[in-house]
Amino acid sequence: LALGCPGILAVLGLEAAALGECELTRLLQDKLRYEMRLQYMKHNFPIGYTVPVQYEEVLRPSNITLLRQGKVSEAALRYLWFHVSSQAVLRIREVLPHKHPSWNYTQELCQLFDALGSEYSEYRQTDVEAAVADLVKLLHSAGVEGRRKAVRPKALLDNCLKVMRMLYQGPCEWDRA
Repeated sequence: LALGCPGILAVLGLEAAALGECELTRLLQDKLRYEMRLQYMKHNFPIGYTVPVQYEEVLRPSNITLLRQGKVSEAALRYLWFHVSSQAVLRIREVLPHKHPSWNYTQELCQLFDALGSEYSEYRQTDVEAAVADLVKLLHSAGVEGRRKAVRPKALLDNCLKVMRMLYQGPCEWDRA
């Protein structure tokens, strides 16, 4: 299943984060530093600029907490994070002309998500809890265009980073800095 960035796959993470997965998320964390999000997702856009996204394309730490309380596995949560976050980058790219100052930055994010997708390529959507599988189906279905909300590009990547830290910092033994 291609999501729009060449090579992004519909995939699932391991219960314990794999070494390649940890390295790729560490690289993503570096690309999502505050200074970079501020420059590329706020300063390079008009004041108050928003991107139309589906409600399911906004994944906050509170959503993860609720899903954990519902006994959703960490592997399924990482699967959901991967799909939501890669979709958020695609939504941002959809509004950017090729010569926009943030184009190359979003291209680099796409490449990291492509590589992360390759790490999970042997897993299938049917391997995750129904609640997560249903959310992922909604993300990729064309019939929900009416269920949109306006979100700032920086807020999408802020949520991406916060949730990624919740899901990977422990298993990948990242420094807490």
